[in-house]
Amino acid sequence: MPLSSFDFQQARVRQVLFKSRLRSVLYGVREADPALFAYAENPLGQWIQTVLKPELGNQPAVYELENTLQQMLGTSFELANRYQRGLIEEARAGLDQINIFADQIENQLLSLESGLKPKL
Repeated sequence: MPLSSFDFQQARVRQVLFKSRLRSVLYGVREADPALFAYAENPLGQWIQTVLKPELGNQPAVYELENTLQQMLGTSFELANRYQRGLIEEARAGLDQINIFADQIENQLLSLESGLKPKL
């Protein structure tokens, strides 16, 4: 079944979910579960594998999205490690970099989504 705007909205919700979980780690609400930083267990990573790739295959834009997500997960892991080492303010300041990655991901999703719309 072709991708729809609803599919892309699901991706955006998954992205927000990840950022919320990371914030809760960096503010001491939850422990840093290693699965949080694993691409295969990340909600957006799962969406890419199960929804996006079956429809769009090996398009370069899909690889760019994966790469950006993996960079964000790596940076998130580093921030969680800083928090665990007691560098709390430094870890929280790193959320700015996570927001930059999130903005890049949003732009990539918009680009992929707009490429699906029929040209008039």
